Amino acid sequence: MNDRLTSRQRTTELRDALAGRTGTDARDWFPVFKARYGMLTVLRSVDGRRGRGAVMTQLFTCCTAVDPIVCSGFTPRYVDVDADTLSIDADAAEDYVSGHSDEGLRAVMLQHTFGLIDDASSRRIAGLARKHGALVIEDCAHCVTRMAVAGDGSPLADVSVHSFGVEKILPTRFGGAIWVNPRLAETDPQLDADLRRHLDHLPVPPRRIDMVTRLYVNENRVLGRLPGGSGGRMRSLLTDIGLYEPPIAASEQRGGLAYEPMGMTPWMVRRAVAGIRGLDANEEGRRRVTTVYRDGLRDLAGLDIPGGILDGDAQPLLRFPLFAHDTAEAERVIAAVRAVGGYAERWYRPELFPGVTDDHAYGLDALDRSTVPVTGRLVEGAVSLPTEVSLDKAGEIVTAVRSVIA
Repeated sequence: MNDRLTSRQRTTELRDALAGRTGTDARDWFPVFKARYGMLTVLRSVDGRRGRGAVMTQLFTCCTAVDPIVCSGFTPRYVDVDADTLSIDADAAEDYVSGHSDEGLRAVMLQHTFGLIDDASSRRIAGLARKHGALVIEDCAHCVTRMAVAGDGSPLADVSVHSFGVEKILPTRFGGAIWVNPRLAETDPQLDADLRRHLDHLPVPPRRIDMVTRLYVNENRVLGRLPGGSGGRMRSLLTDIGLYEPPIAASEQRGGLAYEPMGMTPWMVRRAVAGIRGLDANEEGRRRVTTVYRDGLRDLAGLDIPGGILDGDAQPLLRFPLFAHDTAEAERVIAAVRAVGGYAERWYRPELFPGVTDDHAYGLDALDRSTVPVTGRLVEGAVSLPTEVSLDKAGEIVTAVRSVIA
C-alpha cells in the first residue's frame, strides 16, 4: 500500500511539473511508458467512440509515429510536408480532404519535426481537421512541454503527445506523457471521458521492464566498447531474451508494437521530473547552438535549411536539419561532421525511419508517390546536426559542413 501511495505521489509530482511548464492543469496530464503507447491508447479511444477510418500523417517521420495508427486498425494517409515547416503541408492537406471527403477522417497528426513549431500552419491544419470532425493529435516528441498555440495563446491541439525517450530532449531514455485538452469535454464529452479513463488506468510496467530500463545506459556503454560487430550481435541476443529494451523493436518496423500500453515506473518518473526541472538550461543551450548553425550555414547555396528555422527567434531544436541536393552529398556532409566529433545523423532517411520491413502494413504499396514529391526530396538529402554540443563544437561543425559544400 505504501509503495502504491509513493508511486501515486511521484506521478502527481510529474504531472505538476508538466503543468507548470505549460500553464495547464495537472489533471490533464497522463504519464505513459513510451509516447507511442499513449498514442495507441488515444486512437483506440477514438475507435471506440467514432469508429475506424483514416488518420492523416506524414512519411517524413519515424515508423513508431505510424505504428499506433496501424495497430489500432486505422488507415494511415500520407500527405506531403512543407519544406519550411517539416510538418504536413496545409495546402496538400486541404487538397487531399477535398478529394476524399467520404473516407471518414478520424484524426490528423500534427508533428513538430525536430522541435520546429509553426503556429500559423498548425492552426490551418487544426481548423481543417475540426471542419471534418477529426481529432487533432499533436506529436511533440521532439519538443517536450512546447506546444502549438491558438490565437488566444492556449494550446491548440485536442491531444498532445510528449516523449521523454531515447534521443529526445530529456536525458531520461524512457517515459512520455499525454495531454488532453479540457475543451474536448465540451465538444465530445464521451470521448474526453473515455480518453481520461483509459489513460488514468494504465498498468504499472512489470519488474522486467523496470530492470531493463534501469540497465539501458550501462548496457550501451559496455556494448559500445566491444570490438568489431560483437556489440551489435550481443545487443540483438540480449533483446531476444528480454534483457535489453531497444529504442525501436523489430516488430515496430513491421507495423506492430512490442507491448500493450503501460504507465511509468517510479524510477522513470523521478528521472523525468529531474529532466523537466533542467529544461530551461537544456533549451537555452540548444537555442544558442541553433543560432550558430543557422548564422553559419544560411548562405550556402548547396544546402537547404527550412524557412521556419531561418525566420524569427531561434527555437530549441532537438536536431538541426539540413537538406543536401542528393544523397551522396548528404553522406559527405555527415562524414565530415563526424570526423570533427559531431554526431550527424540521417533523420529521416529512409522514410519512416529507420525503415520498415513490411510496406503493405503501412500502406506504402498503395501510395501514389507523385503526391509526396517534397517528402521524397527531403528524404534523399536529409542530414541532421546535433544541438546538444558546446558552442565551440558547433563552430567546428559549421566549418566541416562548409568544407564539403563550398
